[in-house]
Amino acid sequence: MRLIISRFIAILLLVIPGLAATYGFLAMKDALFAQFDPNAAAAGIPWGKFTLGLILFAAGVAFIGGWTFFRDRKRNYVAPRFRAKRKKR
Repeated sequence: MRLIISRFIAILLLVIPGLAATYGFLAMKDALFAQFDPNAAAAGIPWGKFTLGLILFAAGVAFIGGWTFFRDRKRNYVAPRFRAKRKKR
């Protein structure tokens, strides 16, 4: 039972940043395409929505990328320049 709960928590740790990155991408897309809407009252890009989307997207991608990198580093799947440095005795 304990293994099932720990795996569920691990999946949530990846799903939540993934959802944040997805929402950030969609917010940036909506902000960019809002300038082409003929019914929009304000002309231009809504910079607040775009900035929030960029932050969410970058944070989500960075978290998932870092998690993948350190997992691969632990299993020795990375290139030699990224392997952990060993101290010389």
